[in-house]
Amino acid sequence: MSPSMSAGRAGQSTPDRPAPVQHPDQQRADPDGIYALQVSNLHKSFGEHHILKGISFAARKGEVLSVIGSSGSGKSTLLRCINHLEIPDQGEIRIGDEVLRSRRRRNGEPCTVDPARLNRVRAKLGMVFQNFNLWSHRTALQNIVEAPVHVLGLSHADAREQAMLLLDKVGLTHKQDAYPGELSGGQQQRVAIARALAMNPDVLLFDEPTSALDPEMVGGVLKVIRQLAIEGRTMLLVTHEMKFAREVSDEVIFMHNGLIEEKGRPEQLFDHPRSARLGQFLQAVQ
Repeated sequence: MSPSMSAGRAGQSTPDRPAPVQHPDQQRADPDGIYALQVSNLHKSFGEHHILKGISFAARKGEVLSVIGSSGSGKSTLLRCINHLEIPDQGEIRIGDEVLRSRRRRNGEPCTVDPARLNRVRAKLGMVFQNFNLWSHRTALQNIVEAPVHVLGLSHADAREQAMLLLDKVGLTHKQDAYPGELSGGQQQRVAIARALAMNPDVLLFDEPTSALDPEMVGGVLKVIRQLAIEGRTMLLVTHEMKFAREVSDEVIFMHNGLIEEKGRPEQLFDHPRSARLGQFLQAVQ
């Protein structure tokens, strides 16, 4: 895989809060096309609650970035803002050469500047949710076939052939005719991963993909994600699985209170945290 992003300088501090350890280099232009994903100065509020407070980072093609942090730190909101399931109040999302921006309507609500561009970007992003989000009235195979036929314009025969290959990749060819209600949580999540892969996305987003699973189901899902990392898939993974994040990631991002408190190589971040808050978090979860 590609090497991780280099370290940068720390952010500004306040009298009662140490400076977050931030990296500024991701904000440069990308003339060589080495970044699959760039996030610049992302802000998001819900009412008076400022959830994201200027998030910036980038992922090179083939890199795996894991996002960790306490509940309420803004991790899931970050993922939802990247594909505009939640519209950011400010900031820029770049997927390859496509840029997503938002603006304010007259009533003050944010909206996407270019809906047609958003559709193109979403076709380049695969999203795997905490709670699977499969269509309950469609079989595993049908769940995977749907988007390639209706969004990419594949023939049903080609989409079905591809879907069978993906079911084989996630170890579920024998469940092709099963409905979600007939599958375990781990099996549903593996179908959801296959569905995301069916669009051949440039970037895969995972929002706590094991958080809704019984412990015995976690290993099968992590095995699939681990194989995708080996294959060189670009992935942004929000997770509470610290051991897995350390193993699979090129870079780990620690979020706290809507900011990136620290980021770096897994061995540096987990073994030698520079932020006191990160040190406290790791002591609590490891």
